[in-house]
Amino acid sequence: MVPVTKLSPNLYRHSDSCNVYVVKTGESGLLVDFGSGDVLDELGDIGSPPIEHVLVTHHHRDQVQGLDRAVEAGISIWVPPVERDLIEDVDHHWQGRVLDNNYNVREDRFSLLEGVPVTGSVTEYRPMQLGGCEVLPLPTPGHTIGSVSYLATVDGRRVAFTGDLIYGPGKVWSLAATMWSFGEMVGVAATILSLLSLREQEPDVLLPSHGEPIENPREAIDQTIAELRRMLEFRNGANNFEMWLADPYVGLRPHLLHNRSSHSYSYVLISDSGKALLFDYGYDFMPGLPAGTDRASRRPWLYNLDRLKREHGVSNIDVVIPTHYHDDHVAGFNLLREVEGTQVWVPENFSDVLERPSRYDLPCLWYDPIPVARTLPIGGRVRWEEYDIEIHRLSGHTAFAAAFSFSVDGTRIVVTGDQQDKGWGRHPRHERLNHIYQGRVAPDDFIESAELYQRLAPDLMLSGHWAPRWIERDYLEMLATRGQMFADLHRSLLPLEEVDLGLGGYGARIQPYRSEVAAGSTLDFEVWLRNPFPECGEARVELVLPAGWQAEPAKHLLPLEGRSEGTVRFRVTVGSEARRRARIAADVSVGERRLGQHAEALVTVRA
Repeated sequence: MVPVTKLSPNLYRHSDSCNVYVVKTGESGLLVDFGSGDVLDELGDIGSPPIEHVLVTHHHRDQVQGLDRAVEAGISIWVPPVERDLIEDVDHHWQGRVLDNNYNVREDRFSLLEGVPVTGSVTEYRPMQLGGCEVLPLPTPGHTIGSVSYLATVDGRRVAFTGDLIYGPGKVWSLAATMWSFGEMVGVAATILSLLSLREQEPDVLLPSHGEPIENPREAIDQTIAELRRMLEFRNGANNFEMWLADPYVGLRPHLLHNRSSHSYSYVLISDSGKALLFDYGYDFMPGLPAGTDRASRRPWLYNLDRLKREHGVSNIDVVIPTHYHDDHVAGFNLLREVEGTQVWVPENFSDVLERPSRYDLPCLWYDPIPVARTLPIGGRVRWEEYDIEIHRLSGHTAFAAAFSFSVDGTRIVVTGDQQDKGWGRHPRHERLNHIYQGRVAPDDFIESAELYQRLAPDLMLSGHWAPRWIERDYLEMLATRGQMFADLHRSLLPLEEVDLGLGGYGARIQPYRSEVAAGSTLDFEVWLRNPFPECGEARVELVLPAGWQAEPAKHLLPLEGRSEGTVRFRVTVGSEARRRARIAADVSVGERRLGQHAEALVTVRA
């Protein structure tokens, strides 16, 4: 094969471990993917100006194995945001990936052996000016979860650099790569969605990472989609997918829509002005959850927003409000904020969790901070356009949650997130109360939420993972009965009268839970503790530290009434040795009884 092929006056293909594309942009040039880096040795032969930028379509080694040469040459490296850690911080991935009894068959093992520093993440959905070329990064998951295609106009043609999304008409480079979870080819459905999204961009030519230039994009895309649909049908995985594609937004009322294609469900409240307010926005159009919970396993995107605007008269996404902090309800918030200018409004009882997630030891946290534009008062109300929305405490599924009530088109609505789940077993009317102990549930939480629903008397309840429910009185009574059963069962099973450590079973917490600091620096920690006994006692708290670290003060003494809570603060000086996730703990006693090391925190020390 000829190492370098001229595709047009300013566009070349270098054949390497993958196709590396060279785009000449006046006084500089850019590359799409990098392969082994041998392309740098060929630039003189094609009269290319100095290369300033490399755009990476995905993290696989055949695309990026030579990136250290780009670093040495001073070339800027731009990577997909979801896969940045698999390039820049890949040692973390190799150290943490499960090897024994491993059910994770994702091809994240096809990553760099050693990390390479990058310039930044590409701005998905938003054009980037790189030298003299405008490039639009478009999310196209399929071959990998974080894959990105790049669209640019080169020599008068709309060119799409598609990575391994498509190989040729009716063909993909790998099906094994689309098996994102054990036995489930989630990536096949994602590839179809990405190809449909790419088709809407109307490119003139597709340039894949493996395979020849595709000069008939629409025909090739349609042929490939047809073959992938056959695979989904063979795997019995196409039913919901087809329905969602046909109509992702279901009208509940003229001004209220249900996005049934999202995970979890999101809901759209539409103003007469054309503005929209979203309740929750996690993973829009996710055909299934990939294995793992690492950063590269979760990708938000804005797949259905264009359809929402086109088909439902929405002019802009003005506000988004979460029911609780879990990633499947908030993953897309930052993209909405950055791409659409959407304001993030969050109830006061968990706004800090979104803005400073590393402070908390909680399940299902999103990876990145989410800036909050407005904090909403629990027990209060907020006016948005012509709607008055009331905010209610809703602990149970997690303490960091809220319910929202409002009226739209003459219908009383309550939005409840994941507080209760759909029916199960042979008793579909026996709603499962969806509690997570690590979310800090208390015995009476579901009694209180049932009482709230009865006071609000909604016509329609909007939930996170099951169909919207039109409410009848006996349903609310059933929730009250099951809430009382929940409280009674826990009080019966746990020794709460003697030692009340809550349903979570711990008497202390340390914040921040995760920290990263320079060697020899200081950190401030706050330790929350509880006296679990009915009688008053003096709590003693001492931090357990790695050798060479110091805490000021060495110990705290704090009188606490029975079943009461308090906080103490420590300043810790870390050692001079670089460490990843060094552990500290709070050793707690109350009176004569020692609870032990009830709380831990993790500190990464940089050299």
